[in-house]
Amino acid sequence: MTAIALPLDDLSPESYVVLGLATCFLKQPEGMQELTIIEPIPAAALGALFAGVPTAYQTAIATTLADWLDLTDWQRPRDWPETAQLCSDFHERLLAAARTYRRDPQTRERLPLGDRYSDFQYSLERKRILNAAPVVRPEDNVKQHAYTHQVL
Repeated sequence: MTAIALPLDDLSPESYVVLGLATCFLKQPEGMQELTIIEPIPAAALGALFAGVPTAYQTAIATTLADWLDLTDWQRPRDWPETAQLCSDFHERLLAAARTYRRDPQTRERLPLGDRYSDFQYSLERKRILNAAPVVRPEDNVKQHAYTHQVL
């Protein structure tokens, strides 16, 4: 991975962001493969997690963009598993999540910079499947009136 440039007028290296360690799954022909993913958590999602919504997040840390922008020599948090991997589109999601905390500064008070939180309502009852394809069925179609496409 490489380093990315910050939009100078938008974010700074000291911008606050929360990263979570989530349990996700991939559908394989032989069954489900469990993965541990590191991904940014936006402010609205963090608020829901603190409200007790069941989640696949095991833990979260409050950090800055500076710690994660240059991924040429990045270090995962020491207590996170070696098998943890970065989510897809990590840089884009990292910057987007940081912007949500800039707009909602009260959320930063819930998890101060440098702190970790692990008391989420962790549950794998509803699995997060990363490669799931939507299945559209005929009963999903919206019923329309007979005159919907007629000029009146």
